[in-house]
Amino acid sequence: MATEELAGKLSRRLQVGEQDGQPEQEQEPEREEPEPALDSGADGELSAKLQRRTDPQAQLSPARRVFSPYAEFREFSRRQIKDMERLFRQYDEGKDGFIDLTELKLMMEKLGAPQTHLGLKNMIKEVDEDFDGKLSFREFLLIFRKAAAGELEENSGLHALARLSEIDVSTEGVKGAKSFFEAKVQAMNVSSRFEEEIKAEQEEKKRQAEEMKQRKAAFKELQSAFKQ
Repeated sequence: MATEELAGKLSRRLQVGEQDGQPEQEQEPEREEPEPALDSGADGELSAKLQRRTDPQAQLSPARRVFSPYAEFREFSRRQIKDMERLFRQYDEGKDGFIDLTELKLMMEKLGAPQTHLGLKNMIKEVDEDFDGKLSFREFLLIFRKAAAGELEENSGLHALARLSEIDVSTEGVKGAKSFFEAKVQAMNVSSRFEEEIKAEQEEKKRQAEEMKQRKAAFKELQSAFKQ
């Protein structure tokens, strides 16, 4: 009886040992589900928003985006761009770097071409590249670029704005040239004029600095004369 019990215990131990010695079954790695593809017929505005999300410059606020009007709008002279900037600041009453719907309404009224509410919204919409419902300075310059290129309808609000602003861009636009060669010549003239204006500004600053220096010297001589 004791022999049978001992044999049973030994048999059970052997069975347990065999189970412990069996290698674990390898588990198959989990398969990653492929990301769903974007619908080819997605709305254009949604695509633009997705592009802005992946563009580091677009993620910045408009005030922090790198923008050089002289580099991007080389068809205009420095004087013209400064005139446009003065006009923009004049009607940017909120001083936030934008002309909103209310400020544009006041602007068109002062220019003598009042617009309806819908007309004002359409004016902004035509150059509103970031869909924020207001005009940045860059978008404001786009109005005059379109005017110089003859891309504005004569009865449109933007055409009236460009015409009544007293900023003549009719002969400055490279895009309005009749042929490639005319555009090349005009672009060279614009570049040359741009450099000449910079030199003129530098000469003017030197002249003003020299006059200031002479006035200071004359004032010191006058002071020393009183001290004697």
